[in-house]
Amino acid sequence: MRFPNIPGFDQQAFEKYFKNTGMLFVGRVGSLAIKMVVSIILARYLGRQFNGILAGGTVYIYFFSAIATLGLDQFIVKELHQFPENRDQILGTSFWMKVFAGFCCIPLIYFAYLIYPAHKTPYSYVFIFSFIGVIQAFTVIDAYFQSQVQSKYIMQVQIAGNLVSAAVKLLLIFNRMPLIWFVSAYTFDFLLISIGYYFTYQRKQRSVFNWSFNFNLSKKLLHYSWPLIISGIMVALYMKIDQIMLQNMYSVKEAGAYATVANLSEAWNFIPAVIVTSLFPAILNAKRDDAARYKKRIQHLYDLMVYISLPVAVIITFAAPLIYKLFTPEYAYAAPTLAVHIWSGVFVFLGAASSQYLIAENFNKLTFIRTGFGAIVNIVLNLILIPHMGMMGAAIATLVAYASATFFIVFIPKVNDQAVMMFKSLFLISLVQKIIKR
Repeated sequence: MRFPNIPGFDQQAFEKYFKNTGMLFVGRVGSLAIKMVVSIILARYLGRQFNGILAGGTVYIYFFSAIATLGLDQFIVKELHQFPENRDQILGTSFWMKVFAGFCCIPLIYFAYLIYPAHKTPYSYVFIFSFIGVIQAFTVIDAYFQSQVQSKYIMQVQIAGNLVSAAVKLLLIFNRMPLIWFVSAYTFDFLLISIGYYFTYQRKQRSVFNWSFNFNLSKKLLHYSWPLIISGIMVALYMKIDQIMLQNMYSVKEAGAYATVANLSEAWNFIPAVIVTSLFPAILNAKRDDAARYKKRIQHLYDLMVYISLPVAVIITFAAPLIYKLFTPEYAYAAPTLAVHIWSGVFVFLGAASSQYLIAENFNKLTFIRTGFGAIVNIVLNLILIPHMGMMGAAIATLVAYASATFFIVFIPKVNDQAVMMFKSLFLISLVQKIIKR
């Protein structure tokens, strides 16, 4: 793909980042296709009751995933980008920090379950899920390949891992195994990916055995990432609290049906993550070299988020009844809820992009504040709406919470220009301006 000569435009860099983003998309889309097919077959096999019980157990993992990962991934990319010669020290320090945090999460998850247990989901299931935090420490390797703009390796691991995972689950369904086997299989998914990352990294004279831990670097990383840890907890609350509240306040079967809605709606949320993680190095380069180009790239990123998320929301809204024909009839009544929930994705896309700006500008505390606000909005609305509207109330609460969190920065003077830029993208003002200029 060739572009005419434009001042400040680097054709080679563009091709590099475009290829990297494409590889990430192939990996995630391939994984998505595999997971979607298996999740539908699994939901049909389990039925609403057992699907709700399974989903209730996974929620606790989401609540503590931010602690287990320590919010480090973006900072690992940033450190590797700035200090590539310290690769083994950066990866080793991050890895052991994640391992320690993962083990710390096991008792924390236990106490969370004691305080607010998911109705009919036994703790034995939650305990098995608890080890995911330790297993996923090898995701530091994912961050390494992102920093090198070599996402083809991530793609290979993800697709291979998901194919094996799908085969295992289908085999369990074919043999009509009980629910506990699927709990173990869910945890096994993360182990597969970690094993894949390990063997992929070991190539080309790289070795995890060369990694080392640096205490001063760990303090530096934790200093920068702690707001994102708290922010991640808040994100998990306003993304997943609705499922466990629905399970406890309404019924397990309602939660089982709503789990299919959340899975179908949130399946697309990998797209902004792929784009922003792939383009983050380019944004950092523009920030360093050219302030005007930096601002323009941020606006283009917001535009891109809207160009992708709006069509997805519109298509899914009208296609929801057809999608639910793939499930058993007991799930069919969830289609209108999906048509509402899918619109929250527009704000997820914009929020992911603006979060990159906040990280680039070291406004990490603002990420915590706005996600905390979104969590509060979601919990309050769930308490009001779920008893009267069931899962539709949960979907409305989620939509309002996502929008509130994304545009909360309009009230923060030093960054409210970003809210204006997002509004320009959301209402297609930026698109109209581009058309007029042509």
